[in-house]
Amino acid sequence: MSTQSTSPLEPEASPPQPGIPKAPGRQRSHTLPASEFRCLTPEDATSVFEIEREAFISVLGICPLYLDEIKHFLTLCPELSMGWFQEGRLVAFIMASLWDQERLTQESMKLHRPGGRTAHLRALAVHHTFRGQGKGFILMWRFLRYLGGQPTVRRAVLMCEDRLVPFYQKFGFSLVGRCAIKLGSYTFSELQRSMRDHASRRRNSGC
Repeated sequence: MSTQSTSPLEPEASPPQPGIPKAPGRQRSHTLPASEFRCLTPEDATSVFEIEREAFISVLGICPLYLDEIKHFLTLCPELSMGWFQEGRLVAFIMASLWDQERLTQESMKLHRPGGRTAHLRALAVHHTFRGQGKGFILMWRFLRYLGGQPTVRRAVLMCEDRLVPFYQKFGFSLVGRCAIKLGSYTFSELQRSMRDHASRRRNSGC
């Protein structure tokens, strides 16, 4: 399972001020908001899978997460996810879980370790009709700000195709080498970044 953008995303010049996602299960208004960022729930799993299936199979021929796995992680750790909804429709998402080792391993593909201090960013995908609009950049920016407010998260780690390394380096991720995880015949780069700077800025802001 990999954190990948399915196409190079052009960063926005001035991302909007981030907000904290709504907690899973919060009652929503009868009037759908024009744009909403919130944590995903198991009820969103089908929409997540539809975007992921089109995004990853078209590039890799395989999916990092299948529907039952998406439901599994959204049941275990929905607070480590974020979806971007426009008029009630999911247009982009990020999913993560916790990990407790320095580097990713094949085992980390299947596991969520509740005691871990590392957020393993498993997947980033944008609906094909909304690509090329900077949505992946904005969503990642908001998600990292959100993770910075999670007191147990000290670090974020992800794997991606080599061509996407510069995209994630814009967010402060550093290349640590080849990832031990393989999907079929594909190999990936592994990147990581500290989340302590986000947590420090949040404390100093008084939020």
